[in-house]
Amino acid sequence: MVGQLIDARYGVKLSKSSVCRLLSQLGLTPQRPLWRAYQQRPEDVQRWLQQEYPQIRRLAKKHNALIFFGDEAGVRSDHHAGTTWAVKGKTPVVSSTGARFGLNLMSAVSAQGEFRFMTVKGRVGAVQFIEFIKRLLHNAQRMVFLIVDGHPAHKAQRVQRFCESVKDRFRLFFLPPYSPELNPDERVWNDLKNNAIGRQALTTPQHLKAAVIRHLRLIQKSPDRVRSYFQNETTKYAAQ
Repeated sequence: MVGQLIDARYGVKLSKSSVCRLLSQLGLTPQRPLWRAYQQRPEDVQRWLQQEYPQIRRLAKKHNALIFFGDEAGVRSDHHAGTTWAVKGKTPVVSSTGARFGLNLMSAVSAQGEFRFMTVKGRVGAVQFIEFIKRLLHNAQRMVFLIVDGHPAHKAQRVQRFCESVKDRFRLFFLPPYSPELNPDERVWNDLKNNAIGRQALTTPQHLKAAVIRHLRLIQKSPDRVRSYFQNETTKYAAQ
């Protein structure tokens, strides 16, 4: 693609090896990119990192609150990850059922290694989000701060009314728009899909649900694993 761009802009045709050599001479190396939505505003991200989140952290310290980052996701039976065995030189073909099925989930992580999750039947809406908040608050010994994205369910009037009714125990905050990389809870879904769901042959919805719950309970029992989600380049700001 770089070669095509050079040709289009300068009218110079280069072979792939010539393009690679030129990029190397410029000090460039091939790397796996971090994807960003083009709608993301860098100034919003900087304001979050430098002003908004530090303010939330100070407020949490004042109220002795525990900060959670929350998110929702869907997993599907046809997600695949990893490799498989085959005769050298022959690309393997894995047969699977054409009947796809999925499961929706909600979870939250804290920098202290706490992890909560809930499976959801059907779509995730305001009702399901309120139920998840109630579970976070159940038996909570400290005030809870929950940071989420701008999903419509999170900003629904029904949710706002509920948050107002429990404002002495709970507060809701929002990440900058189009900035999932700032949310440590996103790492949970990467873990689940690549280290569990994508490496199993899932034949029924019940099998999928059991596999999901088994892996999420494993995460729940591994505080160090949860804390590791806060060590990514874009999430370590929230590790303190």
